Amino acid sequence: MCEDAEQILIRHGIAPELVNIDDSPELTQKYGCCIPVVEIDGKVRFRGRVHEMLLRRLLAAVEA
Repeated sequence: MCEDAEQILIRHGIAPELVNIDDSPELTQKYGCCIPVVEIDGKVRFRGRVHEMLLRRLLAAVEA
């Protein structure tokens, strides 16, 4: 699923920062199995799955 999210982001011109939550007990506790997590403008926008149509809307709002 993380690979799918990565491809969706790349397709929309976003270079995702990949973080392995297993390397951080704090992140593992915070997100658990709800990955991938996508933040836009410092806010968590997606957990578990990236919805491409919603991503387009969010990006359009950020660019406006």
